[in-house]
Amino acid sequence: MADICATLEAGGIEIENRISLAYQSDLTEYWSTACGDLKPTCIAAPSSAAEMAQVIKNLHDVETLFAIKSGGHNPNNGFASIQDGLLVSTKNLDQVDYNPEDHTAVIGPGLSWEEAQQGLAGTGRTIVGGRMGGVGVGGYMLGGGMSFLSTQYGWAANNIKDFEVVLANGSIVHATETENPDLFMSLKGGGNNFGVVTAYTMQTHPQDHKVWGGNYVYTADKAPEILTAVRNFTDEYPDDKAAIIVTFERSLVLDLCILFLFYDGPEPPSGVFDEFTAIEHTSTTKTWDTYYDLLNHNNFFILKGQRYNIATETTPLPNKTVGTAPLEEYYEHFRDVTGSVLEVAGILGSIAFQPLPKTFSQKAKDRGGDLLDIPSDQPYIVIELDFSYGLSVDDSKVDAATVELYQGMGNLVQKNIDEGLLPDVYRPLFMNDAYYRQDYWGRISPESKALALKTRKAYDPDGFFQTRTSGGWRLKD
Repeated sequence: MADICATLEAGGIEIENRISLAYQSDLTEYWSTACGDLKPTCIAAPSSAAEMAQVIKNLHDVETLFAIKSGGHNPNNGFASIQDGLLVSTKNLDQVDYNPEDHTAVIGPGLSWEEAQQGLAGTGRTIVGGRMGGVGVGGYMLGGGMSFLSTQYGWAANNIKDFEVVLANGSIVHATETENPDLFMSLKGGGNNFGVVTAYTMQTHPQDHKVWGGNYVYTADKAPEILTAVRNFTDEYPDDKAAIIVTFERSLVLDLCILFLFYDGPEPPSGVFDEFTAIEHTSTTKTWDTYYDLLNHNNFFILKGQRYNIATETTPLPNKTVGTAPLEEYYEHFRDVTGSVLEVAGILGSIAFQPLPKTFSQKAKDRGGDLLDIPSDQPYIVIELDFSYGLSVDDSKVDAATVELYQGMGNLVQKNIDEGLLPDVYRPLFMNDAYYRQDYWGRISPESKALALKTRKAYDPDGFFQTRTSGGWRLKD
């Protein structure tokens, strides 16, 4: 393995070895410390697509596994981290190049979303990206990317005009609506199965105004009222410029709900968030000078120094007649499973209800679609589940609780469908929130999976990225 490190270094590519300070520093740049516990033999940090291509070509001469790291926010071990293999960091692919003629921006995968946003300072434009500034660009994009701006512009991936991609054979290609269109579509929700993206050309959007946002904090006993407000907000969706995330958290010392609110303007019009405002809460909402300032503020909720497991489920929204009974079942299941592991050192369980209203899915289709291909005639809620905790000795216990949590959640959704309380509709998983044990490709539509599989075989016929990367959701026959 040392040979690949030496070969790349001899070729002029930046290499960090285990004794270097840069190596040690890079391993602290993970959301989950479990990922940072994995020690690659060395870290390669190419600074151009040509250098990335050289890395891929040289990897064909050895048998080692490798992983690609952008921001390090994905907590699944092996996805952006690796033990004893080659870690390829995109940190030097950090460009933000704005084109005022067509209002596009070339964004490097090594950036965080706050860095990408800051790179557009002074242009009066913004990009559809992460809701917390510290999340990395690269992996977020390939999973689709949910944004505060999604009800205006769809998934982040729907706003990509061009992917610059290094393929398994080391060639550099572009994927657009007209050039390699099969690859273009497959990268929008297809993960790391097709190549290494070295640049995203994104459509920017006007934002030369102040924005409003922050948090409401509620006590846990307000859950029924909050879930009613979530159901109504998602169903009626009062304003495409508005967005929320509703997160319930439980530990030995915490039992509360944090509501993230956003409005793409200096202040929300009367009526937009009224149902949430009417429930007793404490508030940190305010008008922010820039969207960047709000993203930076939200970094407060990216708690580092802990181990993380994350999982997801997708539920159709119950209609007004059914009400919130299914949502309350999901919440009680979360409380039950979390309650069973509260003795784990430092554990915090959370469940987030993320609205996916009809307008979101329609905007995604209007901008060219994606692999998820969520119907626009049905509102959904994307549920994010996670545990943070302190010690590796508890990994197996928290893994079991994570599986119990997402499997039980899926069973509850199906039970409500079987009982006629929810419609029996297509329910893909959201890759960015998924646990490594979940069957992402088993939940994608047969048509989307067939397209992705055909694309994978066309651009990576030998299955290089299937067999040589250390993590990701494998795309198999």
